[in-house]
Amino acid sequence: MNAPRVRSFWAAIGSLGAATLASCTSPAETYFDNGQELARAGFIAHAADTTARYTMLNQLPPSRLTFRPIPDGGKIYLFADPISCTCVYMGNESSYQRLIHTPKLNRRFMRTILSPIEMATENRQNTASWDWTAWAPSADPGANQPKHVTGASW
Repeated sequence: MNAPRVRSFWAAIGSLGAATLASCTSPAETYFDNGQELARAGFIAHAADTTARYTMLNQLPPSRLTFRPIPDGGKIYLFADPISCTCVYMGNESSYQRLIHTPKLNRRFMRTILSPIEMATENRQNTASWDWTAWAPSADPGANQPKHVTGASW
């Protein structure tokens, strides 16, 4: 093979490789995008920074929108994000309505929203140990949490 042909071959391979890499997205980008969509709709991220909160985060279907009943008979919609923020996004009925009526909502994200029937089914299966008091701002993070997690100084 002559030198110009070899160079063109490797240039083509390099261009193909660069195009392939440019089309890839980071797996974490999906979770970041989900958080942005939820925040735009009015959902608030609550860090799972205590043992009780972390346990409840793991009781929710990961990266799926569902709900839990609240004592006054309403619903709080929840989205567990164990990967990008280790948090639970919480929103009320109006936040949920804004989310599902968002024009041009990312199709990938739309698949994370359970149907009302799926939400009700999931809710009946996994609500026995749900404790809203753990999400109160005054909740004690517990002695087994490192101080950097709770915001205290060393």
